[in-house]
Amino acid sequence: LLLRALRRRWAAYKYRFVPWLALNLRRQRRTLRYVPESSQDKIISDEDVFETLLKTFKALFLNDFSRQADILALLPEVKCQYLELLTLEQKWSKVTSCNHGSQQVFSPEEVLLNTLGFTVRRDRSSLVSAGTGVFVTKGFVPKGTVVSMYPGTVYRKHEPIFFQSLGNPFIFRCIDGILIDGNDKRLSRSVYRSCRRRDQLGPFQMSDESWLTAYPQNPLAVGQYVNNCSYEKAANVCYQEFDVPGHFPLELKQYLPNIVYNHDTESHLRCVVLVSLRDIKQGEELFSNYYTVVR
Repeated sequence: LLLRALRRRWAAYKYRFVPWLALNLRRQRRTLRYVPESSQDKIISDEDVFETLLKTFKALFLNDFSRQADILALLPEVKCQYLELLTLEQKWSKVTSCNHGSQQVFSPEEVLLNTLGFTVRRDRSSLVSAGTGVFVTKGFVPKGTVVSMYPGTVYRKHEPIFFQSLGNPFIFRCIDGILIDGNDKRLSRSVYRSCRRRDQLGPFQMSDESWLTAYPQNPLAVGQYVNNCSYEKAANVCYQEFDVPGHFPLELKQYLPNIVYNHDTESHLRCVVLVSLRDIKQGEELFSNYYTVVR
């Protein structure tokens, strides 16, 4: 039993062990992703990522409209815009479903299906000993689509993450050295929740903490559970870094599953999305490239 436990731990840790990586780069060539330079690490444009997040978050906001009274009271112009959208949506709903009652509320997964045409969910991976994975449970994902997000606390190079990193397989390293801790347990969980409460502005939430639970309000926030590709399972999604622009709507930040560790920084919030490399059908598991080589 002890030997089996050690093998499982090594299987999970070896991808972070530099000597092992150096010896296996040639053997792992099929599972590597090469980019000419860090500035070209884009599968789709930042504008496309922004529009997808905006579209999805607006749909989630409208679905939660009855619970947004405190926010809308402080944003009268925004309230008018959403009331117009909600009126159009309800008129369409009456035509298609003959629903003449109050606003119909959907689950976050149903909102995602109605908005982007697919749903994703965590489940047991198809890989042996891989634990949890992420699957397309309904619909169809076209090539070049944002299919999930990598949630967690964002750390700059100089910021402390040593204790959070111990035994933590969910730390994502961006090309420029920024780290995202996507662990939803123990110290990592406490740090994220603390930073979220720190940054709250009255009724405005600057980030989403529901990804720490089994029922995320942002159904895209499951990217930390996407497993690495293998010789048998080729990558069908790829990580793409995205800096949230300063003009991102204040009322929609409640669905962003990331927060900065140091709130004094003036730089934009770093997010990482996973973009489909090919068409992905219902029932398929998502597999990514853990290794990106910048030439």
